[in-house]
Amino acid sequence: MTIDWQAIRNDFPILSREIKGKPLSYLDNAATTQKPESVIRAMDDYYRFHNANVHRSVHVLSEEATALYENARKKIKHFVNAASHKEIIFVRGATEAINLVAHSFLEPKLQKDDVILVSMMEHHSNIVPWQLVAEKTGAKVIPIPVLPSGDLDCAAYQNLFNEKVKMVALTAVSNALGTINPIKECIAMAHQHQVPILIDAAQAMLHLKMDVQDLDCDFLVFSGHKMLGPTGIGALYGKEKHLHAMPPYQGGGEMILSVGFDRTTFNDIPYRFEAGTPAIADAVGLGAAIDYIDALGLANIAAREQTLLQYATSELKKIPGLRIIGEAKQKVSVISFMLDDIHPHDLASLIDGEGVAIRAGHHCTMPLMKFYGIPATSRASLCFYNTEIEIDRLVHAILQAKRLFAV
Repeated sequence: MTIDWQAIRNDFPILSREIKGKPLSYLDNAATTQKPESVIRAMDDYYRFHNANVHRSVHVLSEEATALYENARKKIKHFVNAASHKEIIFVRGATEAINLVAHSFLEPKLQKDDVILVSMMEHHSNIVPWQLVAEKTGAKVIPIPVLPSGDLDCAAYQNLFNEKVKMVALTAVSNALGTINPIKECIAMAHQHQVPILIDAAQAMLHLKMDVQDLDCDFLVFSGHKMLGPTGIGALYGKEKHLHAMPPYQGGGEMILSVGFDRTTFNDIPYRFEAGTPAIADAVGLGAAIDYIDALGLANIAAREQTLLQYATSELKKIPGLRIIGEAKQKVSVISFMLDDIHPHDLASLIDGEGVAIRAGHHCTMPLMKFYGIPATSRASLCFYNTEIEIDRLVHAILQAKRLFAV
């Protein structure tokens, strides 16, 4: 399949913007991706012609809205190859999904001195929820070490297992380094010790195929906005056997079968975990994003992004004083770097003046920054709709900054 990647840019309205009189070069895709016209149009179409609440009424609009909402669930089911649509729970994003699993699945099982394993490269969203349940129960959160290259220390991970380990939570792809973790092997190791594992796939969904049946993960979470979809929507995949055994995370409408002051009975999965009016239009938008990704093909997307990653890595390494943080053997198109003694925030501000958008900060991975002995990095994260010309603009802007700081 031959794809005109330059023409693909026309699908994304925001990419035609100018910033401070310069063409926008949006290189902050690990924070959030831009949205194609088809996603914007699907949400607009829902609000214009189908807006109604779901699962509650028998009139035409409600039936149309319900069909659109549930069709989005089915698209997610096929996208991750879940065994059943009942295994797909709509949530606000990966963060809410992790909190749901931490409090509803794990907390009731934890006892004093039990252990939760999380890697040192995790986003704060995959650290703090586990800390909260650990503090309530007397359990401990223990980090899985990372090698200086940015690779997971798999030998250390294997040695951490004992009878006290009750949960593993691991990112598929590091948002700060771009590292692709060997999650299938890590899942198998956990299961050898009868330990359930949650995979944070927020950074992986647009780059790698996440086949939950092939991986055999117990839970998988992701956010729509990092895969061309809208903000405020994401999904939790959970094995049906786990979801059936879990108590509700929130109470309200839709998650019940009957309510009385003497007794309330709860709905079946997945609705037991979807209290209140859901983000219907956002679910429709996420479904449209999946359609767009499927039309391009994940393999084509990955190949294009690897081409961009190789070009960007090569060009950035030519800049004197620039040091890339994390060069794992397997990476997605994320490059974190330091430039001499220039603070990443200062560098990002100067680069913005050239119309180039990158991220600067700890990237919600403060333990990882501490491991590397740095306060923050600059991060360029590339998507298939980026171009070599935009990478050249980034390099030019960095060189301009070096001259300004005279370093």
